[in-house]
Amino acid sequence: MSNSITKLFNIKYPIIQGGMVWCSGWKLASAVSNNGGLGLLGAGSMRPHILAEHIQKMKTATNQPWGINVPLLYPDIEELMDIIIQEKVKIVFTSAGNPAKWTGTLKEHGITVVHVIANAKFAQKCEEAGVDAIVAEGFEAGGHNGREETTTLTLIPHIRKATSLPLIAAGGIGSGQAMAAAMALGADGVQIGSLFAAAEESSAHQDFKKYVVDSREGDTHLTLKKIGAVRLMKNNFFHQVIAAENNGANAEELKELLGKGRAKKGMFEGDLKEGELEIGQVAMMINEIKPVSKIISDLLDEYHQTLQAFSTSRFHF
Repeated sequence: MSNSITKLFNIKYPIIQGGMVWCSGWKLASAVSNNGGLGLLGAGSMRPHILAEHIQKMKTATNQPWGINVPLLYPDIEELMDIIIQEKVKIVFTSAGNPAKWTGTLKEHGITVVHVIANAKFAQKCEEAGVDAIVAEGFEAGGHNGREETTTLTLIPHIRKATSLPLIAAGGIGSGQAMAAAMALGADGVQIGSLFAAAEESSAHQDFKKYVVDSREGDTHLTLKKIGAVRLMKNNFFHQVIAAENNGANAEELKELLGKGRAKKGMFEGDLKEGELEIGQVAMMINEIKPVSKIISDLLDEYHQTLQAFSTSRFHF
């Protein structure tokens, strides 16, 4: 499977692991890289010194390409970027902000830069900023969705027409079939979050992983659009958010309700009642906690089976 994405990152398969907060530590990221994909450390839930520790562990755990996902709204962004540059990290995915802020600086240090978007307007900004590739994330995704609520099925061909940059599809990619569909729509690769969030190597709490495995259709909902849209699993905190939104809560009131450490409490510490439980719609299709090696093997098997099915008569009209 050689294309613009595998060549850009020097990886075997065009499968990128989402840099999810409280899930994407060095164990998960190195496992993805060691199995042919691109593993990403999720810097959004790491203080600078913690990120530095995970970088050192990544360097020991894998000799394959890997990167870091950095939300540009991170409060200590300058210190974080200094560490990334000093440690000679080769690949950085930026999200939740303007790509023009850091792309130039990172590229000056020989870093490959990818930016996450949810609309064509930001695809154009990415081209102007000089990023190397784009992740287009649809409404089905878990963390920090686009407010437009554009589904992946609609978003990918739209962004493909808007840019010639290598394009990675995200949002609702939880099977080889979905991977094949994304590629058919014009994507050059896929970024997968929820499947890896529930992997054995994920740093998420075991109770959170089980909650994901036990989830059913309709158990997630896009919320908190006034302060940064995220898809949450339904629990006591979720119902507090919905009640506040229905009562017309403003951004400051929602921030107060969210408080500090809510995502850590839910996904990392396993508080399934009062924690913030971010996950994509595809959670309803995740039926077991598997090692990364099995997840990627299953994805590839399903992908090739889907391509084979397209050559059969049932797809001929």
